[in-house]
Amino acid sequence: MIQLYNTLTRKKEPFVPLQENKVSMYVCGPTVYNYIHIGNARSVVAFDTIRRYLEFRGYEVRYITNFTDVDDKIIKAAHEQNKTPKEVADFYIAAFFEDVDALGVKRSTAYPRVMDTIDEIIAFIQELIEKGHAYESFGDVYFRTDSFKDYGKLSHLDLDQLRQGASQRVDEEEWEKKESPVDFALWKKAKPNEIYWESPWGKGRPGWHIECSVMANLYLGDTIDIHAGGQDLTFPHHENEIAQSEAKTGHTFANYWLHNGFVTMDNEKMSKSLGNFKLMRDLRQTMDPQAIRLFLASAHYRHPLSFSASAIHEAKVQLDRIKTALRNAHHLLDQSATLQEGIDEAKVQEWEIYRTRFIDAMDDDFQVQNAVAIIYEMINALNRYLEQPRPTKETIEMMISQIQTLVGILGLTDLYEAPELLDEEIEQLIAERQAARDAKDFARADEIRNQLAAEGIRLEDTANGVRYHREGGVNNE
Repeated sequence: MIQLYNTLTRKKEPFVPLQENKVSMYVCGPTVYNYIHIGNARSVVAFDTIRRYLEFRGYEVRYITNFTDVDDKIIKAAHEQNKTPKEVADFYIAAFFEDVDALGVKRSTAYPRVMDTIDEIIAFIQELIEKGHAYESFGDVYFRTDSFKDYGKLSHLDLDQLRQGASQRVDEEEWEKKESPVDFALWKKAKPNEIYWESPWGKGRPGWHIECSVMANLYLGDTIDIHAGGQDLTFPHHENEIAQSEAKTGHTFANYWLHNGFVTMDNEKMSKSLGNFKLMRDLRQTMDPQAIRLFLASAHYRHPLSFSASAIHEAKVQLDRIKTALRNAHHLLDQSATLQEGIDEAKVQEWEIYRTRFIDAMDDDFQVQNAVAIIYEMINALNRYLEQPRPTKETIEMMISQIQTLVGILGLTDLYEAPELLDEEIEQLIAERQAARDAKDFARADEIRNQLAAEGIRLEDTANGVRYHREGGVNNE
């Protein structure tokens, strides 16, 4: 059974969804005022990997990711660029998809946007007011935190301490508006030259926290299985989501809360505010996106992850190991006339053990670092089997299938590309090199190897003959 670490209870719990074989999952998405950095991508990849594993285990996952397309930062960017907030949001949403598509992230079931959910947000706030959980003040609407007795249960913070700390940060204007310094905005009165919508409280726009409660409720219902996001969202964002959602519905908002660790640079959290971030669109220009994906997916989602170029390079080395093993296996299958028929039952049992160990690792709160180590064991085992004198076709196919399934959970797909057919001249050179080797004319054999390398053809001499593949990006004309 899958065990999840629940931030709410601070312990691992058996995962029991609300509906058998179905999972409702809400993951907080980006505020679209800029390109995403690799810290943002870490959250996207972490929960995409968890989603893929849940689907591998037989669950139908309804997966919702929102876009915050109305925000102070978006409004500021719109003024600076002489665009509307929607134009800014549209541009960076398109850029978001370019980045996450390159990382092999599956599309969410839906991507709700604030601008498309204004009526529902207003109705949600009105109900909170009617139930005594919110109040209007000078055109703003605030959530009455004291009305929700469980406030602080997710972040395990004491309301009295929060009230005392907030009182030191609230300015004079807010003191006049709020009943309590810890009350938070559900609706903000529009400032001059700022985007707004008409509401019962005047012209304004939604606060940040309310949007996720409304969208989760709208797309997944009063109670959802999993709510996820970065650690920095635990308080106040997720705490406020719980308060306003449960105050409105009277039901538990989410049964399991999952939070991913930060990506760090020089031991500091990566963030735009600190200026120590690497944009995904820039990294993709110089680094293999699949290597970036492997780097992000290979660490336990709750642990911090230290970014460096050397870490991406190591991920690329491991990625190439996987690709080379699969390429060699497919190449041997292409020479199936030399292979034995049938399947090696001992290997089937051995690989079933690999699969079981992989599942055990992932069932334990998605210990992906252990699962990846098992995949590397499988790669080594595949390489050893390909070197045996009498491998069988069906056994190789079984091994390929198992590896492709498990690396697919990590988001790594299409790792094998069939080599282009060699033209007649190159085929003749390969045959001539083999004849030179047979005649012990190794100087000529090396000369041909170098000539082929210049043409982008890499040769590998194995116990089962010569294998080759064409290096990417080489002009062979």
